[in-house]
Parts: sequence; structure tokens; C-alpha cells
Amino acid sequence: MTSLSPPPSTQQVVLAVSGMKCAGCVQAVEKRLQQQPGVATAVVNLVMEQAAIEYVPQEIEPASLAQVLTIAGFPSHIQNREEEAEPLPPQPLKEIQPLVLATVLVVLSGVGHLGHIPGFTLPWLTSIQFHWGLATLALLGPGRPILQEGWQGLWQNRPNMNTLISLGSITAYLASVVAVVWPQLYWDCFFDAPVMIVGLILLGRALEAQARGRTKASLEKLLALQPMVARWLPNPETQPDRTVDIPVRDVQIGAWLQVLPGDKFPVDGRVLEGSTLVDEAMLTGEAMPVPKASGDEVVAGTLNQSALITIEATRTGQQTTLAQIIDLVETAQTRKAPIQQFADRVAGYFTYGVLAIATLTFLFWVGIGVHLWPDVLASGTLPMMHSPDVGMAEMAPRSAGILLGLKLAIAVLVIACPCALGLATPTAILVGTSLGAERGLLIRGGDVLEQVDRLDTLIFDKTGTLTTGHPQVTDYWVSEGLPALPVGDHLSSQTVLQLAASLEKGSRHPLATAIVEQADAQDLAYASATALETVPGCGIKGQLEGTFIRLGSAQWLQDCGIVIPPQDQHQGHHLAQAGKTLIHLATDQTYVGGVAVQDTLRSDAAQTLKDLKGLGLRIQMLTGDQAETAHIVAQELGLDPTAVRAGVTPGDKAAVIADLQAQGHQVGMVGDGINDAPALAQADVGISLSGGTDVAIETAQIILMSGDANPLYRLVDVLRLSRATFRKIQQNLFWALIYNLIGLPIAAGILLPKFGILLSPASSAALMAFSSVSVVTNSLQLRRLSLQAKYSSH
Repeated sequence: MTSLSPPPSTQQVVLAVSGMKCAGCVQAVEKRLQQQPGVATAVVNLVMEQAAIEYVPQEIEPASLAQVLTIAGFPSHIQNREEEAEPLPPQPLKEIQPLVLATVLVVLSGVGHLGHIPGFTLPWLTSIQFHWGLATLALLGPGRPILQEGWQGLWQNRPNMNTLISLGSITAYLASVVAVVWPQLYWDCFFDAPVMIVGLILLGRALEAQARGRTKASLEKLLALQPMVARWLPNPETQPDRTVDIPVRDVQIGAWLQVLPGDKFPVDGRVLEGSTLVDEAMLTGEAMPVPKASGDEVVAGTLNQSALITIEATRTGQQTTLAQIIDLVETAQTRKAPIQQFADRVAGYFTYGVLAIATLTFLFWVGIGVHLWPDVLASGTLPMMHSPDVGMAEMAPRSAGILLGLKLAIAVLVIACPCALGLATPTAILVGTSLGAERGLLIRGGDVLEQVDRLDTLIFDKTGTLTTGHPQVTDYWVSEGLPALPVGDHLSSQTVLQLAASLEKGSRHPLATAIVEQADAQDLAYASATALETVPGCGIKGQLEGTFIRLGSAQWLQDCGIVIPPQDQHQGHHLAQAGKTLIHLATDQTYVGGVAVQDTLRSDAAQTLKDLKGLGLRIQMLTGDQAETAHIVAQELGLDPTAVRAGVTPGDKAAVIADLQAQGHQVGMVGDGINDAPALAQADVGISLSGGTDVAIETAQIILMSGDANPLYRLVDVLRLSRATFRKIQQNLFWALIYNLIGLPIAAGILLPKFGILLSPASSAALMAFSSVSVVTNSLQLRRLSLQAKYSSH
């Protein structure tokens, strides 16, 4: 698994890059960045217009990288999160203007054909002079940026889509000028072609920009959740009612803030005064408000619904949960699926290939095609503008052959669409990951989406994953016949609980929490523990008032040479058959007693596993718990006993996954604890619940950010979303490749000899624009995917 965190010697920066139009531009930017000294990796996102760069600070500065791209023709600057979060004012005129301009050009370019309609006469609109002037204005006006970028790319040996459009438009324009200047050639004038090409390209880009804007809507919603101002209480003790509005970026940890009803929480914090209901839909996807009172945690961006409260800031700036979610989503959208690597390789040579095909098309039809199929010159596909006179019969075939070759070569240049290849993956990833973030499902990137699609096995941790993670102590006992302990005057079952709680106090493990809660409920005093050491998957050991104490599994104690009396083994076996987890206590090498803890299954666990099996996945459970307890849980979940492995250490879990991978299986691991981190890292896809430890969440590639009663069922949602997103990527790439594989031969005239079908440059431009828009529109269909629609408690 690839970690999101760079090595300590490197840092990450995101550049905002403009001027990219297609996959060829993406390749050019990535190549230019990777050539710079000190750049470890560079991943460019066409849709977001960003470049995520990992670099060595001692060797290069981000500002220098931005300058390199700007000089290369891609204006760039370091992306500023605060500027990004600022809402942009609506600019309807700016959005409509390209559509209006493109529509006018398309209409005017088609007016010339109206002269062929009997009885319709508009001399000035159908005259050559009008269309010559219109073509000149179109190329020097709205088409000028296209021509500049296209020729600049060709000059710098990085031809792109604009290069193809520029060559096609200029060739059509110059061929028409030649036809006017030398009428004896009897060439057809098609000044309407460059006008139509520019108009359709602008129209397609305007529609594509609107569609791409909709793909960014989800991320923009996340950015908009970040409040810009906080109500600070500078002197809460002496002036509890005096507040000062300050920028959120200036809030310090420990500051007291006042949050009014209807306001969003500016930072992560802890409630100090008051109680309220909080809408956490942005975090969990659930609409039901959550009650919050003194001591409860609140998250930046969530909505205070019902009452004024005072909070203490616990995390600010980039450390808040919302900022980390946004970082995860943005990072996910720059990570490419491996399937895109093929498309990138194709796109890198695509423009060169198209230029070669256009050249061969021209040479073939001029030198061979018109001689093999002379009827194509008289098929009516090339209407002549000039009236024939004496000599045309001799000159027209040759000149018309050149004109035919030019038309077909121009059509090849214009119909090619590297843009569709460039948009295929990032648009789908952008929509999928942003939609997931809205619903509390964080997926770290396109590579994860592809890996999820390949999974055939899912392995679950038990405690805290399939169970609630809030077990309770049900039994505790002292072994019969033991002498008084050095750490206590009276030997009783409560002594066992007291010693166990003294060792476990401060631990976050669910079993430790249960023991400490039970000791607190009985008001037991804690002994002073020193030299504490946790043995992952086994237990904990330490010194209590000079006595060495071990607390953990029976197997661990036995491995340490401690004998468990037969009567205690029998009692433990009886409790384990009831589905309880046993924790045994020993002082030095003497067995003292034990504690039985029982956890309950999550209400959605059984249905989740059933539905995952329905998706074609094989399910297994790994746990450090004893076999009896594990098999009882498996029975309640409907798992076959052979799918359960008990008494495994954290290292064993990773080894089991490695063994399955060696057998050719693609394995996903679902866990939530520190002891699950090695297995999450070993798995092809690691999945963590948001309530898990920071280590588990950092190691996992998918995080289920849910605060509802059925968080585990979100796993079904994330599997469905991942698969649906990857399917969109496949569909987009298939369409983009098939479009070019079919469109280029047709544009080159493959259907002309037999069927008389010839694509005009204008028709080719329309098809090219349609290709890009269709890819983006297909990705937007992901937003129709219904999540959390089928679960109901059973």
C-alpha cells in the first residue's frame, strides 16, 4: 500500500495550473515538473487544474516550480487554501458570453449554405467576401488563444489538442485563400470551416466547463463549510458576555469561543457551557441532529442548531477534522488509477500519431486514392464554387484531388480528441470521491478504487469492528487457595478487579476501558503502577507496589511459564462458551484470577456481512480473542467456523493476509485498533472505522466517517461507490479510445469509396466537442447512485 505521507526529507505542495486543455498538456506539465532537480513525484489533475508535487526543500522551492510552468506556457501559482475557500461571486455574464459567441459563429458559418436553397437570396451573407472576412475575424479574435497555444506547443515539441485544431483551421483557411487568389485551380472555398471549427470548439468547451464545474460542486461544498470568522471570548471569567469577531485562522488552541444557534463551528472543540443539537450531516451523511452537552466534542463545519454554547478550541487550522477531510479528498483526486497509466501513455504520443495520420491521409488520396477511385471526384461530395469553363475538365481532377486530400487531412486533425482521454479518469474520481466525502466515505484515490474492484476477500477484526467496542465486565474471580498477595491485605475477587484496573488505567483498548469503568463503578482505589509495557495481542505487564503483574490471555501466561489451575481453566471454559472474553491475572509466576468481559455485536454486522457476500466477496474474521468466544460470534454472524482464526497476534494477522496474497487473492482488511495497523498496511486495501485509533486511520486507504448507529454497513456503500466509480472510469476510457479508433479512419475517408461518406471539417469539430462533453456528463451520472438505501435493522 502506498502511504499518503511523504518521506521525512520531502514536502508536498499543490500548484494551481491553468492553460491545460487535454491529456497531452497533462503529460507535458508532469514531464516538465519531473525533470526539475529535487522533484520526487508530480501528479497533475486536468479537471481540478492542479499539480500535486512532492519535492526536497533543500533542492528547489515551490515558487521556482510555478515559474517553470508559467514560462512553459502554463500559468501557475502556489494554491492557497484560504483563497480557495473564499466563495467566488456568481458571474452569469462570464458564463453565458462564451456560449453566445460560439453560437453566433456557428450560425454565421452556416448562413453561406442558405444560398443553395431555391428562392432564398441574401447576397451579402452568402458572398465569398463576407465569409473570408468572418473567417479572418474568427481566427484572429476568439480563435487567437487556440492558435497561440497550439503553435506554442508545436514549437516547444509538446503538441496538444490546440495544435491539431490550429493546423486544421489554418489549413482550411489557407486552402480557401488559394482558391480565391487562383480561381483557375477550381478549388472549393470553405471559409465556413475554420469559423465552424472555432465556434464548435468554443461551444464544446463552454458546455464542458459547465459540466466540469458540476463535478467540482461536492468539493466546493466541503470548502464552503469552513467558517471564516469566530466569536472569541478574550476574558471569559471577568467579561463572559464580551465577544470579539476574529478570523478563524487566528484562533489558538485553548481559546474560548461562543457559537450561536444557526452558526457553524469554526474549529474542532469541546463544549464548556450549554447544551444543543448539532447537525453533523457534513461529517456522517446523516440528517438526524446529535445532542451535545458539556464535555462533548464538536467538529468544525458542523451546524449548531438549537442553543448558544461555549466551546474550547482543541484543533485549529489544518488540524481540524474538516481540513483533514478536505486534504484527503483533494489528495484522492490527484492519485491516478493504474488503468489511467495506459491512457496517459497513449495520450503522450497521441498528437504525434494524429499528425502522422493526417499527413499520410493527404499523401494517400492525392497520390493513390483518386486514381483507385476516380468516381469520388464526381460523386457530389465536393461541390465546386466556380462555374466550369473551357479547361476545367483537364485541370479539375488533379486540383480537386489535392483539395480532397486537404479536406480529409483537416478532418483527421479536427476530429481527434486527446481531451476525452485526459478527462476520463479525473472527472470520475472527482465525482466519486467528493460524493463519498458528502456521505461520510473517504477514499484516498483512484488507485484505491481500482484495487477495490479487484478484491475477492475481506478480513474483519472482531473487537470494535464487528462488535460495538464497548464491552462490559460480567464476571471476575480469584483463584481458590491462594495466599495473601504482597500488593493487598485481603485477597478477594474485588482485589483481582482492582489490580487489573490499576494496570489498564490510561489504556484506550475497549477491554481495558470496560475493566476501568467497572472499577470506577465500585469506587475501587487504584494502586500505583510503574514500568508498564503493552505486549500487542497478548496483554499488559508492570509493577504494582514492587510486585510484577501480568494481565492478558491464557496462552500468553502459559507461554510465560505460569500454570492456570484446572478449576480456573474449567471456569474460564464455561464463560468462554457463553461468548465472553477472558483476561487472566498473575503476580510473578503465580496465577491469581481472571476477569470476563462481554462485547455485543453491532446491530448491522450480520446484515453487512450477508450483503458483502452478495457482492461476491469471501469473508473471514481474525481476532486475538480465544477460540470459543470467536466461534460463538461467528455463529451469530452466519460465518463458517473455517472462516475464523482466533488467538492471533497483530503480526499473525499480517502474515495471514500475506499468505492469502501469495495464493493469488486480493485482500481487504477492516479494523480499528493499533493492533490492526500491520494488517491494514499489508492488505491490498485497508479500511478503518472513523472511531478507530489515529494509527489505524492513517494506515487505512478507506475511512468510514460515520456517527450513526450502523457505521459498519457503510462498508457496503463504499464498495458499491468504489465499484461504480471504477466502472465509470472504464466506460469513459472505452468511449474515448473507441471514439478515436472509429472516428479517425472515417475522417481519413475509409467510407468514401464505397458509401460516398465524407466528414467535413465542421462535422469533425462537432464530433470532437461531443466526445469531451459526453465523458464529463457520464461521470456526473455517478451522483445518481443511491447509498444507505437498503439497510434496515434485523
